[in-house]
Amino acid sequence: MLKRFIAYFKPYKLMFWLDLGAALLASLIDLIYPLLTKEMLNNFIQNEAVTAVIVVAVVLLLLYIVKMGLNYFMGYHGHVMSAKMQRDMRGDLFSHLETLPVGFFDEAKTGVLISRMTGDLQDVSELAHHGPEDIFTSVILLIGSSVIMARMNWLLTLILLICLPPMVYFMGRKRTQMKKAMKASRVRMGEMSATIENSMSGIRVSKAYDARKGETETFGAVNANYLDARCEVSRALGGFQSVMAFCSDFLYWIILVAGGLFVIFSKKSDGIFSLDYVELVTFMLYVNVFLQPLRKLVGFVEQYQNGMSGFSHFCELMDVAPEKDGEDAIPLTNARGEVEFRKVSFSYKEGEPVLSDLSFKIEKGKTLALVGPSGGGKTTICHLIPRFYEPTAGEILVDGENVRRFTLGSLRKNVGIVAQDLFLFDATIYENIAYGKPDATPSDVMNAARLANLEDFILSLPDGYDTPVGERGVRLSGGQKQRISIARAFLKNPPILILDEATSALDTVTERMIQESLARLSEGRTVIVVAHRLSTVRRADEILVINEEGIEERGTHEELVERNGHYASLYRATKDDAIV
Repeated sequence: MLKRFIAYFKPYKLMFWLDLGAALLASLIDLIYPLLTKEMLNNFIQNEAVTAVIVVAVVLLLLYIVKMGLNYFMGYHGHVMSAKMQRDMRGDLFSHLETLPVGFFDEAKTGVLISRMTGDLQDVSELAHHGPEDIFTSVILLIGSSVIMARMNWLLTLILLICLPPMVYFMGRKRTQMKKAMKASRVRMGEMSATIENSMSGIRVSKAYDARKGETETFGAVNANYLDARCEVSRALGGFQSVMAFCSDFLYWIILVAGGLFVIFSKKSDGIFSLDYVELVTFMLYVNVFLQPLRKLVGFVEQYQNGMSGFSHFCELMDVAPEKDGEDAIPLTNARGEVEFRKVSFSYKEGEPVLSDLSFKIEKGKTLALVGPSGGGKTTICHLIPRFYEPTAGEILVDGENVRRFTLGSLRKNVGIVAQDLFLFDATIYENIAYGKPDATPSDVMNAARLANLEDFILSLPDGYDTPVGERGVRLSGGQKQRISIARAFLKNPPILILDEATSALDTVTERMIQESLARLSEGRTVIVVAHRLSTVRRADEILVINEEGIEERGTHEELVERNGHYASLYRATKDDAIV
């Protein structure tokens, strides 16, 4: 995982090294300051050299100005570098998500994915910026200050260093606990984001059923869980920081006491206790320089846990196997549109089959209707053809070739879908119709709208084709949204057309208009129709009545009526309004 993390630094290695160079210079200035102070106390103030004091003061001021510039450089360019890395990771993650199979999104929560693409990557980018910089400056300051203090008085420095192991031990002991708490916090935040996304998406349903109390209680529960997780993080972090702060104060105390005794003993005899009050003051200044990186490391521990936890989530998603073309896959060109299922079985969950040993064939240019009770697998059949899912057994053929033989992109370009669960993007009517065919001309889009009986409605709008549809098409009626979806299919013009409850959201009058358009669209194409209304399926060349056990009946409308089975009983009961 570390190699993958470092790989995102490579495009910005120049900025990275410049940032570290600035950090090095700023650290050297911190190390120089106590030495100049010692020189001033020893030589200039005691000798009342006013000019020399002024010179040193000016030099110190100039160094601080330089340090301010270096800090600005590190703050600005370091954050720019981390923001660009975050952009790269987010782009890679989004591109990868686009390649994942539909089954992944059946299980994944949208809010969790959004959290991982925003909050998690923000933590990763902060670690990428501050982590190397803080570690580098900490090492420079720790080594530099230790060497200088050792040259002043090695015994006092040894006392200081002896106090470090308890601090290191505590840090290592708490690391696992903090990592666990941080991970739990991330999970709870993802759950909360998913709940918010779900509630906001269904706000109209919530209001229609006056379910505000239930939604509030549901959110209150996940919000409380997140609070508990954050409290656990705060408990671990608070204990960690408070003990570390005490250790810092203890170091000051022990150096002050020991150093004061050294100054007293050094007046009586030279040797290992040799230390005067100026050296003690300078030594105390270097203790502050020594503690500065330790304080950074305290903050770095939390930052590291957050960043690596976020990067771990990033890697988990990036490691999900994407959809792939076979090694010998070829593009599907000049498709005729013949579709065949040979002994196809499928299940979403192991041990719960949806389709079992299903076989049928649709000749080029023919229409097949799928009817039957919900849960029989009609929509699943439609999703297997463009390989949204892979069958667990058997094979699906297009033009006599297994669909796995074709590249996914070329297969899906030859399959058009108008689904019951349609989706419109938060864009204009024009952009929604042209979606999936960016090279379409305005005349192509307008012709598709005309064929879908949508043109009169669009032209009646003040902004026409440039009218925004709102999130999920909220500004349009169900019938209008459905016709935009149908217009997409007209524009795509595929040889294989799947109509999964394509007219379910339309009233009877509008449906009759659309049926005429769909009839034109279906000419010369292979069409698979899933519908409950008999008026939609009775013109099909073949009808399959599907239940949980497979194909119960098959034949034309007239043949099934004469057979006097399940289809016929529903037809005779309710005629054209039959629900099958």
